[in-house]
Amino acid sequence: MTVPVVAIDGPSGAGKGTVARAVAVALGYHLLDSGAVYRAAALQALRAGASLDDEAAVLAALDALDARFEPGAGGVRVFFGDEEVTGELRTEATAAGASRVAAMPGVRARLLPQQRTFRRLPGLVADGRDMGTVVFPDATLKVFLTASAEERARRRAKQLK
Repeated sequence: MTVPVVAIDGPSGAGKGTVARAVAVALGYHLLDSGAVYRAAALQALRAGASLDDEAAVLAALDALDARFEPGAGGVRVFFGDEEVTGELRTEATAAGASRVAAMPGVRARLLPQQRTFRRLPGLVADGRDMGTVVFPDATLKVFLTASAEERARRRAKQLK
């Protein structure tokens, strides 16, 4: 049986996360916040002391990653083992690190299978870049959100507070 996927893509600050959470709740689907996956990878690398400019070091740090992603009232809750790290994922250092590690082809390839494990019945809403092209190219519905540069900047500033 094919599990339906709604892929929501677009630039940072366009409202992907807000829309994805609302759609997932409305449909009763699981939610994949791919940004949380990359922030978790960055946090793991930072905790391991890996240079975020060294792809091999980041990949070595990811070998020890024991992350669990669970739905929460405000989105996805993230755990490293039994430790909840959701709050640490929103720090400026982790967010900046996520952008750096997400640009690494090896990291993207390493995290791809983990992102695909989110696809479970009754369905999935997948939020993030490349969701409808790389992660779930067979998505049932593909949405690309846009917003003005001013709105995106306002949303990003609000998110970082």
